[in-house]
Amino acid sequence: MSINFEVKKTTDVSIQKAYKGLLDLDAAKNWMQGLVKITRLDDGPIQVKSEWKETRKMYGKEASEYFEVVELHEPNKIVLRCDGTKGTTGKGEYLYTYLLTSVEDKTEITLNGEIHGLTGITKLFGKMMAGMFKKACAKDLDALIEYLEK
Repeated sequence: MSINFEVKKTTDVSIQKAYKGLLDLDAAKNWMQGLVKITRLDDGPIQVKSEWKETRKMYGKEASEYFEVVELHEPNKIVLRCDGTKGTTGKGEYLYTYLLTSVEDKTEITLNGEIHGLTGITKLFGKMMAGMFKKACAKDLDALIEYLEK
């Protein structure tokens, strides 16, 4: 069973600036809630197969997750994969697909989230978890947009 959610946000910045903002790991400290650090696991510019470890403080504790870039189509699409088995979560696979489109003089960012491979109690509370993930992703996108629009 997979859990799906969607978040849509609109910004005044160009599609190119929004695309680059989503991939700018160095700038994440300026907007990402609870970010402790991001550690690149490879070198060079962000590209397909780039990986990093993202550590955030959540509910008073540090939690780390491992991300990989699965797909890039500049400036319209970014697909990130989080392997929950490697991080604090300990289970699941999380796919985040960002679709960017120009609408008149604005950019619409649509995030489609998919969660796979949950078991036990997490599977039971899947719908509630989808709501939590959707809310957290919406807050992150709001914070990114606020940062980019400054």
